[in-house]
Amino acid sequence: MSHKVYNWQLKSDMIYKYEESRPKKQIAWVFDTNKCIACQTCTMACKTTWTCGKGEEYMFWNNVESRPYGFYPLGWDVKLLEKLGKQEWDGDKYVGRTIFGSGEEGEELAGITPEDRDWAHPNIGEDEVTAQIEDGAYFGLPHMSWMFYLARICNHCTYPGCLAACPRKAIYKRKEDGIVLIDQERCRGYRKCVKGCPYKKAMFNLMTGRSEKCIACYPALEKGIKTRCVENCIGKIRIVSWLSTPDKAREDAPLDYLVHIKKVALPLYPQFGTEPNVYYIPPIHVDAKYLKQMFGPGVEDAIKTYRGNDETLVGLIKLFGSTDRIIETFKVENGNAIGFSNGEEIVRVPVKEPVIIREFHDEKLDVYRHSVT
Repeated sequence: MSHKVYNWQLKSDMIYKYEESRPKKQIAWVFDTNKCIACQTCTMACKTTWTCGKGEEYMFWNNVESRPYGFYPLGWDVKLLEKLGKQEWDGDKYVGRTIFGSGEEGEELAGITPEDRDWAHPNIGEDEVTAQIEDGAYFGLPHMSWMFYLARICNHCTYPGCLAACPRKAIYKRKEDGIVLIDQERCRGYRKCVKGCPYKKAMFNLMTGRSEKCIACYPALEKGIKTRCVENCIGKIRIVSWLSTPDKAREDAPLDYLVHIKKVALPLYPQFGTEPNVYYIPPIHVDAKYLKQMFGPGVEDAIKTYRGNDETLVGLIKLFGSTDRIIETFKVENGNAIGFSNGEEIVRVPVKEPVIIREFHDEKLDVYRHSVT
């Protein structure tokens, strides 16, 4: 039995297996693709914390892909996009098909099951601007050469494909924070979740015969501490906090401000219909047509806003990676960006870093100094 639910990212109703049931509050993330350097520190922080056991060797709950030629697993998105067919937007409203109600005969949702070898090369296409096919032959896209890094984790979706696909009801979404988890006692390893997740963030452990996935570092979140991938990000591209629905958005809530107020952070492939809760500030140097397919029709406005000189937005971005605590509210005043948790100030950073230009000749010490960047 299917139910009609509302997906605010698509601005339309859609079909889902279960009735709409939003958590008391929703954990969510924003990643700034313009600052990612693909150092993979996030990947290794997650890997060494959560997936260092037997059968987990190939699992990367966090990974960083080089776009447009990088995939983990191979072709995870393009294969599903091709299966869905044309995805149409009417302005900012989606009028095409989602994965739900689009499955093959006997299937509740459209999905792709990767082959085992598709998981074997998590760094395929890394740093590639053009991907070599065979000796002397290259596949080129009809635009100037560019690439960018796309960091990915489980989206802890509002309408998870993995949850809808599981015949054992082993997957559930926590009421208190919106984290999506797999009950290892109920799971029987049918791998329906692997096929049903359009982002391929549910993975099968051959040693245990169970599926596993990102748990959003909930032991840390329950103490107000950031997830491992966010805490260890060298480029400070990430922020994790709570996200409201558009009708309840607050200007002093970091993710509400980025997603709903300024609309500078966009979901990844919203047309899949899962209402994912990881958002991306799109890269400013990439072809807009490519980005529209990936992040939806708000791309050009998001880039324009990001390029602007909004002091509040700049201040909030400065707070990325500034503390290991979850910033619940923030404000920007007197040249400072200030983050709060439970109403208590936990971090303060300058919106504009001070610039000190040294005198070429220090007469007091009789030395010569060069100012370098």
